[in-house]
Amino acid sequence: MSGAAWEAERLARAALTRVIEPGDEVGGRWLRELGAVELMRRLTSDGTEVPGPEPGWAPGRAQGHTAAGDVGGTGRGTGSEGGRGAEGAGAAPGAALTGVSEHRLGGFKARAAAAEPARDLAAVAAVGGRFVCPDDHEWPRQLDDLGDARPIGLWVRGRPQLRIWALRSVAVVGARACTPYGAHMAASLATGLAERGWVVVSGAAFGVDGAAHRGVLAAGGATVAVLACGVDVAYPRGHAELIGRIAEQGLVIGELAPGSHPTPSRFILRNRVIAALTRGTVVVEAEYRSGSLVTARSANKLGRFTMGVPGPATSGLSAGVHELLRGEGVLVTDAAEVVELVGSIGDLAPARRGPVLPRDLLGPVAAQVLDALPARGRADARDVARGAGTTPDDALGKLYELHSLGFVERQGDGWQLVPGVSRHANERRGGA
Repeated sequence: MSGAAWEAERLARAALTRVIEPGDEVGGRWLRELGAVELMRRLTSDGTEVPGPEPGWAPGRAQGHTAAGDVGGTGRGTGSEGGRGAEGAGAAPGAALTGVSEHRLGGFKARAAAAEPARDLAAVAAVGGRFVCPDDHEWPRQLDDLGDARPIGLWVRGRPQLRIWALRSVAVVGARACTPYGAHMAASLATGLAERGWVVVSGAAFGVDGAAHRGVLAAGGATVAVLACGVDVAYPRGHAELIGRIAEQGLVIGELAPGSHPTPSRFILRNRVIAALTRGTVVVEAEYRSGSLVTARSANKLGRFTMGVPGPATSGLSAGVHELLRGEGVLVTDAAEVVELVGSIGDLAPARRGPVLPRDLLGPVAAQVLDALPARGRADARDVARGAGTTPDDALGKLYELHSLGFVERQGDGWQLVPGVSRHANERRGGA
């Protein structure tokens, strides 16, 4: 594809981020079949002819192409998604767009007529950002798993290359109104993942998302915030400083053009990008009706790992996580267990077991003799032998062995436990 054709495709895709809502599979099908330039041509036509290119987006007459091209992306594509997609090459020019009502098509056309992609590209460049398209070198190929729901393009703020970071990334999501336990677990998981060289992806929301981002930033690690609005819009407003720090140290990305504001549906649809971008999704606190569970289910549908951090059985904020763990989710409690699941062969979490107590190291006969001693008072060797089911000679020998190990002491003709020594391996210190 020539440079001019690719810049026209990029400009048309930037315009379409104003026209088609994220995750719209009908619009995605049009884009796949026709290509971005041809789709914009049809959306801006009156239905009776295919007009010449409109200024600002179409080939040949785009105003401000040089500025747009300079900030558009990180590499020219090599695919076949130019002026017209491979599958749409045989479509009749000006053919009607199918799959939607006339009323809805009218809405698309109204948006297309108002789109000013060159201005949007200049706006993202003003905040140090860029627009990344499919087939750009920076485009994360795993997003293609979304099919026709794949983003039209991604608006990106931050210096690192998105594709490289996304190759080794994990999503940490959860409740906005999380408990102190949830915030602690999210920050702890994110910090541990960052220290192991993993990129933590989340949504920059209050609660678990914010705790995860802050945990990574405190560790000097890599984090990506996926927004449900324009990358130049700080939402929630209370996280304006946090989003600014993420843009400086990591990446802030979104599907919506600069200046776009979030809606409830956009939050839900944003979650599919988080799920597709990462190797796995960890949910820390979520109610039954939680957007975090949407992310987890999307991850599972895409063949990604789905994980959950358990909480109190009595907590409604953990009810959704527990339901996830009863199904497709895997229980995790720290970063090592997450990496064991999503990492390479050999990235194993350490074996978990309780402490080894001195009582555990005794042989079976010595343990029986120790158990035969009374909790209080003394007993002679014959009584101990009878209680342990062994001979007096064997019992006496084991009592001297236990004496050398500090378990028992001799008082006159009898034997007793050393004060403070437990006979049982499962007794906790302090008698608790």
